[in-house]
This record gives sequence, structure tokens and C-alpha cells, in this order.
Amino acid sequence: MIDSYVKRILQARVYDVVSETSLDMMRRMSERLDHNVLIKREDQQSVFSFKIRGAYNRMVRLTDEEKACGVVAASAGNHAQGVALAAASLGIDACIVMPRTTPDIKVESVRARGAQVVLHGDTFDAACTHARALEEQDGSCFIHPFDDPDVIAGQGTIGMEILHQYPQDIDVIFVPVGGGGLAAGISAYCKYVRPDIRVIGVEAEDSACLAAAMAAGAPVTLPEVGIFADGVAVARIGDETFSVCQQTIDEVITVSTDEICAAVKDIFDDTRSIAEPAGALSLAGLKKYAEQETVESQTLICIESGANTNFDRLRHISERAEIGEQKEIVLAVIIPEQPGAFRSFCQCIGSRNVTEFNYRYAGEDEAHIFVGIQCPRSEKQSLLKNLSNNGYTVSDLTDNELAKLHIRHMVGGSTQLPGAEMLFRFEFPERPAALMDFLTAMKHNWSITLFHYRNHGAAFGRVFMGLLVPAGEEGEVKAFLDNVGYHYYQEDNNEAYHLFLK
Repeated sequence: MIDSYVKRILQARVYDVVSETSLDMMRRMSERLDHNVLIKREDQQSVFSFKIRGAYNRMVRLTDEEKACGVVAASAGNHAQGVALAAASLGIDACIVMPRTTPDIKVESVRARGAQVVLHGDTFDAACTHARALEEQDGSCFIHPFDDPDVIAGQGTIGMEILHQYPQDIDVIFVPVGGGGLAAGISAYCKYVRPDIRVIGVEAEDSACLAAAMAAGAPVTLPEVGIFADGVAVARIGDETFSVCQQTIDEVITVSTDEICAAVKDIFDDTRSIAEPAGALSLAGLKKYAEQETVESQTLICIESGANTNFDRLRHISERAEIGEQKEIVLAVIIPEQPGAFRSFCQCIGSRNVTEFNYRYAGEDEAHIFVGIQCPRSEKQSLLKNLSNNGYTVSDLTDNELAKLHIRHMVGGSTQLPGAEMLFRFEFPERPAALMDFLTAMKHNWSITLFHYRNHGAAFGRVFMGLLVPAGEEGEVKAFLDNVGYHYYQEDNNEAYHLFLK
């Protein structure tokens, strides 16, 4: 199978519309990790993503009859722009089904390339189902975003370019994994031509469909996927892509949202380009590998797979990057309610910078503070011990999602309630009337006790909500939430809530 893919990649017709992107040295990252780190700049494509390679290679091979029927695709961004550009170049009518939650900038970018846009559903899966229905209805050709041999071969031309551009020894190539088209194409070519090179797939830890498939020996469907790295938010690896990756991927590394944010910052520091979260995924995996390995001075290559991010989203990325770089910790500390208490606390943390400080009066004797401190993770335990030895009660909130997403912006809203308060953290689709639909379906005797909403320029916003629920109706609340279908977490026992809002 692998040799047939190498042949497909060598014959791929992508350079009518694709540029051979640069393979750049990351000097700052190389010095920091003591490795030779290079980055393949797929953000340099005209659609700011590698997706044009696979889309064009698939569409240029359509028969004249198929071209006359037009094409249909489903995508929330990069694949949509690739299909639209390929269709415009080849004179083919294209219809792209996009979720209603897709930001306007991406919708308009697809329309500007001449494609028809149909907005349907709140998720990629809903859009894909509708695109398949249009395929049956109109007789158009469906262009799959990853699980197609010609798409895989088109993406595989990146591997061909890397080996051509860097003929010296390469130790590891890190590839981002969503549906697996890019990983399958690059790994098939590189492992066939240079079997000594290790190829490591990198996934977001909340959408690790390849890791799950590797463990099970076959593709499996994840019950839910995270939405931050939306370009790789895929619940199930492709059947064809998995059959290739199973033979050619040496290892899979998963990374957190904070680690991805730190990698976005690292790419900017070295290249002055702003990667989308999925575009920085492989560098985040490279950094994790370098931290775990004892070998030094290896040649490590990552892929900046795309740069289609909304400007508004940079606020969230910047906010989380320091934690992802393991340079900041977030603490909840109980201090005495007395003059000079904050000064005494600052003396205990020494010369470290305070990056954030929120204060909440908690009675005559004590106050609760939410504080961010610039502190390398290697020094965290000694700092916590020093604070404890000085009489402070400290909770480490560095990995507490509720604290980082909501509580830090809400400190000060506690109240005494006559009944049981149930707390939930949601991901709401960013479309008109989504919240109103939710509130309309909710029982009128459930009072909202607190509400905090944050949008990060993504398809889904984050909501933190409290409900005052009469005794005995707790089960009804959960049944209601399960029926509504929004992704949620119950946070009644979260220590950050109890410290600052209870």
C-alpha cells in the first residue's frame, strides 16, 4: 500500500496552484531546546493552509462529466477555502456547506473565491450530513477533507518537499493529526524514502482520535471532542488514513490547550507569523518530546499547517500562553483580613512578578485572593512550600479550567441562597438565538443565580451558569441538559467556585 501512495504523491498535480513553502530554522527554539528545530511554513499558501494541496489534487482528477456536475464539500474553514480556490482554478461549480457557527471572516473568504455557501447545523458533522444529502440530490461530487487517496497524496507532497529541502539527517518529523490526511500523506512518503526518520503524530488531548484508534486497533468514534483547536477537532480518524498511519506513524503525542497556546507564541517569536491553534499543534508536540527525551542535538521538524485564526481569538491564546510555557502558575490563597497582609504575601513570593491579582473579602478574619505569579514549574513546589510554611492556605488552580476560563473574571459575586445552587460550565454554539432557545426550553421555576459568558473568536463560546433548583428536581436538570445537547460540565464541587463565589 505504502509504495502505491509514494507513486501517487510523485504524480500529484498540485503545483498549478500551490507554492513550495519554505522550511525555516527556528533559531530561538533551537537554542532553547538544544536541538536543531525547523518549521515547514504551510501558512504561506494563498489560502494560508496546506488544505489546497489535497483539494486540488482530488479535483483536477475528476472526469469531464464529474466536473460538469460540480462539487460539494463540508468544512468550517481551511478545506472550504481549498475547495473554493481549486474550483475557481478549474472552472467547476462548488457548493460548500459550513456550520452556522462559522465566523463571518471564513464564510466571506469562501464566497470571495466564487463558491456557493450553505450554512447548516452547529457542527461539522451536521454540515457534512447535509453536504452528503446534496450530493445525492444534485449528483455533485463530494470532496472529502481527508479520507480520500488523492487528498492524502496531495498533502503528502509536503513530505516530498521536506526531504528535498533538507537532505541532511533528520531525526523526527512531527505532524498534526485531525482526520489524518496530512499525517498519512507525509508519513507514507517519508517512511518509504527515509525509513530511519521517525514520524510522530500530534493531537489535541481532547480530540485524540488517532491515539484512540491505535489503542483499539481500528478507528473508533470519540464520545466528544474539544473545540479549541477546531482545525483538528475530529471525532473519528478516517478509515483510509488510519490504514496508512497504522503502518507509518511511530508514536502519538497529545498536548493540552495551554501547550498549544504557548506554541502559537513560540512560532510568532521565531517567524512573526500567527498560527491558528491547529497550525501550532505539531510544535507543541515537538516541545513535549524534547522535554521528555535525554538525547540532545537532534534535527526536529514541525509543520505550521495553517494561519486562519480570528483576531479576537488571540486574546484567549495570549492569556493561556504563559501557563502553557510553564512560566506562570495560578493560585488561590487565603490571607488574613488585616492591614499589610498583601504586602506580607508579596514578600513571601520574593522577586517573582504578580501577573494577576483578584481579591474577595471573606469575613472579618480572612480574605481570598486569586493570583497569577510568574514562576517556572520547576520552582512551583518550593514556592508552595514556602507559602504554606508562612501560614497561608494555598490551592493550585493552574490546571483548573473553570478558574482559568471564568472565575478569574468573576471574583466577588458570592451570595446566600435559600436553596440548592447547581453550577454548570457550557460550550454554546455561536449563532443567533442559541441562548434564547436554551432559556425557552428551561423550566421557569429554575432561577439563574449567576451567568458569565466569554467568546474567544471561535465557533463556540464559554458559559458558566448557576441554577437555583428546588429539592428533588436535580435529576430533571441533568435530563434537561442531556436533551438540549450542549456540551457541559457540572462544577458544584470546584474549589475555585467555593473560594470566590460560594
